[in-house]
Amino acid sequence: MNKNVHRFKYILVDLFSSLLVWVGFFIYRQSLIDNNLYANISSIFEESVFWYGFVLYPLFWNILYVSAGMYRRVYRKTRLIELEQTIVVSLIGIFILFFILLINDQALFGLKQSDLFFKALFVHFFLTYIGRLFITNQTIRKIHTKKIGFNTILIGTNGNAIKVFNDIENQEYSSGNRFIGFVHAKEHDKYKIAAVLPHLGSIEDLPRLIKEYAIEEVIIAIEKSETDLITSIITELELFDVVIKIIPLFHDYIVGNVKTTGIFQTPLIEISPDLMPDWQLSLKRLIDILLALIAILILSPIYLLTALIVKLTSAGPIFYTQKRIGKNGKEFLMIKFRSMYADAEKLGPQLSSKSDARITPFGAFIRKIRVDEIPQFFTVLKGEMSIVGPRPERQFYIDQILDRAPHFKLLQKVKPGMTSWGQVKFGYAENIDEMIERLQYDILYLENMSLAMDFKIMIWTALIVVQGRGK
Repeated sequence: MNKNVHRFKYILVDLFSSLLVWVGFFIYRQSLIDNNLYANISSIFEESVFWYGFVLYPLFWNILYVSAGMYRRVYRKTRLIELEQTIVVSLIGIFILFFILLINDQALFGLKQSDLFFKALFVHFFLTYIGRLFITNQTIRKIHTKKIGFNTILIGTNGNAIKVFNDIENQEYSSGNRFIGFVHAKEHDKYKIAAVLPHLGSIEDLPRLIKEYAIEEVIIAIEKSETDLITSIITELELFDVVIKIIPLFHDYIVGNVKTTGIFQTPLIEISPDLMPDWQLSLKRLIDILLALIAILILSPIYLLTALIVKLTSAGPIFYTQKRIGKNGKEFLMIKFRSMYADAEKLGPQLSSKSDARITPFGAFIRKIRVDEIPQFFTVLKGEMSIVGPRPERQFYIDQILDRAPHFKLLQKVKPGMTSWGQVKFGYAENIDEMIERLQYDILYLENMSLAMDFKIMIWTALIVVQGRGK
């Protein structure tokens, strides 16, 4: 089944349910004004407000659903996920509508506001969830009967791989895995799993195979003798938008958002590619935009003053731009106020240090209070950076770090940030060893990524700036 068609089903159901809610609400509202409304129900169609709402009300909810990620991973929904998402988004949407529009509506002014709020919430939730639940039930049924499947690669060659393959194939309710083939972790003369699955290559071929076969799931079922490879395999896979499942034998090596699969399926531990719920990711982006706009507006005098002093105190441009590596390994241009002399890197890339002669006197001051970083608010607006996220590095240093810490690649799963847990706890790194030491905090951030964590990091960053403790 085409995912876009399936996604469109959800959109149609959501549009229909929101239209029903709007029509029902408007009739209820008008009945409070006109006691004879039900005798002349067609009169509501003469109201211009009705038609404005007929268009804008469903549009508002559709935008909210898209922002909350309710149309992503439409084949991965469960009844519980559907229930949670619908409750949260309904609550947010009704809250917005209630306090922006309904609370000032004169026709509803005499009613008890709390009763009105919960009635609106219940009606909208009920009508939306019923339609969504119907589609989700149909989808689950089709997955269980193998009408919908997910292209899957099995990593493993012998006993564990054969057991997992047989268990999945013989499940009473299919988990939707459509096996394309297997790859080996270590090379052997003979692979037992080759009797039932085609051999696609080694784990080094995974990036190519994932793209070539549109792989959605990778199941790791290697042997105990191959345990030394498990961390590097997971680290490599986490760069891709695939669901990773692993036999419980290796649970101590797992890095990621972990949960077990359904109780009726083969017992596997699942590592989701999503570090945060979709609604939190959308809200994180909204917070980035709002904070960046506010900061640019409030700090505009500091922008002008800093630019002037940089220009007057040393020869060269006001801004310093540098290519950095962002989310998914994409290159972007990071911009700062110049804090070093213009020829600072004439001998090639160098990391700064406490007593770095390349830093200008004024540059040392703006580095300490992080003012050199504030032009990055414009990069945040562009969507290339976030307020909070691992600090971006240059490819020159990334190549050196990866030789010693391959899991550094995991940081490319998210947008880089103006500030980070590593920046707060450690500060600027002066060499590769310190970069790797700071990496532990950034990995911890990925494992605990949430809006609450972002706010904590922003508060600590603000305290460091105010106290002038920047390193």
